[in-house]
Amino acid sequence: MNPDWSRSASNEPGGSRVANLSTAVWLDRIAAISSGSAGNNAMGLRDHLDEAVRQDAANGSAPLTIQVVVYDLPNRDCSALASNGELKIAQNGLARYKAEFIDVIAGIMADPKYSNLRIVTIIEPDSLPNLITNVNAFAACQEAQSSGAYVQGVQYALNKLHAIRNVYTYVDAAHHAWLGWDNNFSPMVNLFHQMATGTTAGVNSIDGFIVNTANFSATIEPHFTINTMVNGQSVRQSKWVDWNWYVDEQSFAVGLRNALVAKGFPNTLGMLIDTSRNGWGGSARPTAASTSTNVDTFVNQSRIDRRIHAGNWCNQSGAGLGERPTAAPAAGLDAYVWIKPPGESDGSSSQIPNDEGKGFDRMCDPTYTGNSLNGNNMSGALSGAPVSGHWFSAQFQQLMQNAYPPLS
Repeated sequence: MNPDWSRSASNEPGGSRVANLSTAVWLDRIAAISSGSAGNNAMGLRDHLDEAVRQDAANGSAPLTIQVVVYDLPNRDCSALASNGELKIAQNGLARYKAEFIDVIAGIMADPKYSNLRIVTIIEPDSLPNLITNVNAFAACQEAQSSGAYVQGVQYALNKLHAIRNVYTYVDAAHHAWLGWDNNFSPMVNLFHQMATGTTAGVNSIDGFIVNTANFSATIEPHFTINTMVNGQSVRQSKWVDWNWYVDEQSFAVGLRNALVAKGFPNTLGMLIDTSRNGWGGSARPTAASTSTNVDTFVNQSRIDRRIHAGNWCNQSGAGLGERPTAAPAAGLDAYVWIKPPGESDGSSSQIPNDEGKGFDRMCDPTYTGNSLNGNNMSGALSGAPVSGHWFSAQFQQLMQNAYPPLS
């Protein structure tokens, strides 16, 4: 249990219902290692690990798991602006990432006093997937590819962290609405394998992959699958599914795991799904499949994911808390986890000056009419949001209201 997040949740009316649940610690800049990541987070890495040792002793059943997001690659988040980081490739960013970020994190985690913990690391959300889909559109992504900084940075992190006996490594694999098409899926599998084979331990340096990190895609769409037909038409033909091969995160996670194992990863490979904000409960949640014979109407009336477009990712209106953190929820899945702490903003609704290297992305602006990445639709973002990682009370209240399973 992350005390920073738990305190913020407890201070909200009704927040005590979830304040004792496990959420991840985000290390999103060098300073976060020693003093927290700013915004809603005041504790440094040692503070958190010391607290985990205390909780482990108080709990009486070992081992306790602490989840830590490693998130500071140079040219980070190269296709967006809300979470741009402090390090730049052109300014010796990769060398700084290795020496000032990864080496320091690994040194702390290797301290023998933490050896009874299970330290789960979530490696660089939204990094490697950008090399598959966004190189042609964004100069920062082109630089990340041409320099090799993303691949080399992730490899370095895996080498350092995997070498610690009680540290487990999960690499970010985006989500089904990013990589679920053939022209993205297969190249991503190949890149993951190529990257892994370049590490000291090869494919064994990765314990698993995580999908839907800090995103809103439904874990399971209960009212239709990718094989559902509507009046002779596949749901793949609908505007929402848009010829994707997956309609939800669990099918995507299982499909990705099968492809990775077939490519050469060990069959012990595990998958995580971030379910922190993908419950989509409340009055807008469909209770049964649509009876419409129009494929678009059927999908839109049946889907529990109520976003305007599956490419929308920032502080989504109408979202709700998802499945609570759960170990081994299905075959091939290590856990449902809350990696994005619910209530912490994805980005600001308007430009807010800050010293955290975080820019303003129009996808966080509720008045934004969109771009090619979200089908030129409205952003679906909530208004009044602070910069990423800062507490957003209105969002947290909505997430609780729309939780599924509902909160008691």
